[in-house]
Amino acid sequence: MIYKTALLGAVALTCLPTAFADDTSNDEVAKTLGPIIIESSRLNQTLTEIGSSVDVITSADIEELGFDFAIDAIANAPSVTVNQNGGFGGQASVRIRGASSGQTLVMIDGVPVGDVSTTDGSFNFARLGTESIERIEILKGAQSTLWGTDAIGGVISITTKTPDEGFGGDAYAEIGSFETVRGGAAVEYGSDKGDFRISYNAIDSAGISKADAANRNDEEDGFESQSLTAKGGFNFTSTTRLEAGLIYQDSTTEIDGYQFGAQGNVGDSNDQSDVEEISGHAKLSFSLFSDKLENDILVGYSNIDRENSNAGVTSFAAEGERWLGRYQGLFTINDANKLAFGLEHEEGTFDSGSSFGSDDGEQTTDSIFAMYELQPVESLTLTAGVRVDDHDAYGTQTTGRVAAAYNPNDIVTLRASWGQGFKAPSLYQLYSQYGTPTLSPEESEGFDVGLDLRTPDNKGTFGVTYFDQEVTNQIDFSFATFTYDNIAKVNSSGVEVSGSYQLLNWLGVNANYAYIDAEDDAGEELVRIPEHSGDFTMSFTPEGPFSSAILVRYNGSEEDRNGKVDAWTRVDLSASYDVTSNVEVYTRIENLFDEEYQQILGYGTPGISGSFGLRLSY
Repeated sequence: MIYKTALLGAVALTCLPTAFADDTSNDEVAKTLGPIIIESSRLNQTLTEIGSSVDVITSADIEELGFDFAIDAIANAPSVTVNQNGGFGGQASVRIRGASSGQTLVMIDGVPVGDVSTTDGSFNFARLGTESIERIEILKGAQSTLWGTDAIGGVISITTKTPDEGFGGDAYAEIGSFETVRGGAAVEYGSDKGDFRISYNAIDSAGISKADAANRNDEEDGFESQSLTAKGGFNFTSTTRLEAGLIYQDSTTEIDGYQFGAQGNVGDSNDQSDVEEISGHAKLSFSLFSDKLENDILVGYSNIDRENSNAGVTSFAAEGERWLGRYQGLFTINDANKLAFGLEHEEGTFDSGSSFGSDDGEQTTDSIFAMYELQPVESLTLTAGVRVDDHDAYGTQTTGRVAAAYNPNDIVTLRASWGQGFKAPSLYQLYSQYGTPTLSPEESEGFDVGLDLRTPDNKGTFGVTYFDQEVTNQIDFSFATFTYDNIAKVNSSGVEVSGSYQLLNWLGVNANYAYIDAEDDAGEELVRIPEHSGDFTMSFTPEGPFSSAILVRYNGSEEDRNGKVDAWTRVDLSASYDVTSNVEVYTRIENLFDEEYQQILGYGTPGISGSFGLRLSY
């Protein structure tokens, strides 16, 4: 009780400066809404040209709300559902518009990082911190034409930081609830000849019980992780650059295990998961024909090695490895015509370490793609594309995409897109002890239409999107046969609404809401997808060294495999104070009103908790 009172007192103190800020509403500084280039579009289109629904989360957005992990930042986007089993390193998945987590392609610096040794090939966001993230692009809907087999429901493209000119760096130290300690440092240098950035980050926490403490699970499940990120490049000329990057992470997570009859069939146990993962890339970029043809040649690699154990005895082990080779050309024919094209070769291997079924599996895919952009008039952008994937097990698969964006003036954007998706079964679904080698690939088809508005004073935006997507041959685990099977068809449709406005020079608001109707062909709701969800953010940035923000997050009730997860609302606060131009203190309070809730049936979440940190920059 004393701890909660102290936290509430701290919140009251941090909010005081905003209450007495000068009202200078007649002289607000306009929040400029300049063109944002969507790199994952392959055509370097802006938000007003791409035709699809896209969310962009910048490092400034992440810092404003104090997010330590990428999963929290991604959850801030409409119709993006996150599920984590217990927090503090617990498995964290992302679903876009009702699509399953394995139907979302995740890339870091252009390299796919989904775990090919896990059940559905999805990426576990639990361990990915925000310290080295420059921006996150969330491209919604079937995008296989752009990015291939895994992009059946959407793409999350993460770009790591590149330094500004000159020598610099930063360091931070942070303490928080549940005996949590975080810290890290980065050093960087940039010039017209080249640049580099190296960062190290670590976290150690006693955590909470993964199985919900409300079900009399009182054993704390700790989490510790350390990561190293390095990225650099050399500029041979103004248009020729060689770049390389590497991300290494090693983590240990204490987890809870199967307990028949308990809520969600999970209870306290002595299990833990040790994970070592690495991803990297090398890319050569150069231009030809008076810079009309931009070329990128990329080689990417990712590897994840996992071992689960109970009381020191290995219960599960798996290793997944992924190689990627890609060439992409972007040819600007003239102001009205642009063509992106390329080739890809991807190899995935899987070693389950299992004594049942096949011990390993592999698959390769060769792809060719082309995207064409036409602007017949300045206000209209038309895009069409096609991709052919040659899979070693499933043969040739062709997907297409068309999109249109119309901007009759500076205020209005009308957009629409249609696309197809293709996803081969994961190596685990094919070759593990539960695998079915005769599975069919998943296929999707969907569209969205939307309207975006910008206020004449450039301080506000509003957007609404309707979407509809159908997936056939959806793969799921069959408890009747204890193997993976195609469960025919699922459909998801809904509406996304978002808006923001800079009310005063020191006060801004942002809100979003999503309605998702996701069902299988028998009319049953898909699990772990809320019908209603939304976020509301209020940001306080008065003149001077202080800033703060309030985040209210609502998640509607969800069906789970063995019951229902109730709706919940959580309130978080963050604040920072610039002691000097190089020294900042910051704090974050999560779950201010101590809401008891679950994201996955049977798994707990932290109650009211907080952290306090110091950051130095130079």
